[in-house]
Amino acid sequence: MGLIALSLTFLGGYGGMVSLSQMTVAGLSSYLIAIFGTSSMQAISLGWPWWLAVLFAMLISVVFATLIGWLSIRTEGIHTIMITLAIGVAFFYLTQQNYGLFNGFQGFSKISAPIVGDVDFTDPVAFYFLALGCALCGYWAIKYLVRAPFGLALQGIRDNPRRMNSLGFNVTAHRLAAHAFAGLLASVGGILLVWYNNRVSPGSINTGALINILVIAVLGGMKHPLGAFIGAITFVLLQNFAIDLVDRQRFNLVIGGVFLLIVFFSPDGLLGLWNKFRSRWLISSAASAPESRRS
Repeated sequence: MGLIALSLTFLGGYGGMVSLSQMTVAGLSSYLIAIFGTSSMQAISLGWPWWLAVLFAMLISVVFATLIGWLSIRTEGIHTIMITLAIGVAFFYLTQQNYGLFNGFQGFSKISAPIVGDVDFTDPVAFYFLALGCALCGYWAIKYLVRAPFGLALQGIRDNPRRMNSLGFNVTAHRLAAHAFAGLLASVGGILLVWYNNRVSPGSINTGALINILVIAVLGGMKHPLGAFIGAITFVLLQNFAIDLVDRQRFNLVIGGVFLLIVFFSPDGLLGLWNKFRSRWLISSAASAPESRRS
């Protein structure tokens, strides 16, 4: 979930494009793993080797994300959000009503992580390190990319696209490339998600799932790559332990309340709140240092 939210953080924080279809891209990747690989639905699944299924799932998901970008980059603000939300809802109903390819509301089950050599990624410890490695690769890729010429140009387009266009930068190409890279991150997250859950269904990509990725990204901080993972940790902890305090059906009330508090007190998320307290502590420490030296 952190990787999927990281793709939204990259688009929104560095590209100024808030997309609600990142979970849709991840869901497509999950479905493609089930269709190309092996699952309980042998009549639909093609039974390809896991590495070939992963390769084609990522490739098609990146193309799909680029097409979403092509449709949405001509708009801004609420219009972009509504277009990407409409695409996500349309894909949800497509998977729910199509039985020949997506197996309808039942989806696919028994989608296991692969065994590579002597490493069985169905083992929780091995899978943990696989997910951790992918998360670190995604994090460092974003950290490198935002300092590269492409990332700096993308941030300039976020701040003033008209001026960047007058300087000779292709605004449309940069935005499409950003959607393609974000789609790559989301597709990896979708593959890990289907291997973790061993199943995928329309419930994995419904409207609630689309909104959850936005909540995770905002909770952690849209301007920080690390914020996606901080937000994911916070969301999962609340999801697992809030039911000890409130009824399971009222989890959305809890996460909504936490979301409103974070946005109200720190628009830059939990990391922004941490940086604010850290700055105040450093200022107070610096102010108290001369007094201690005089005494």
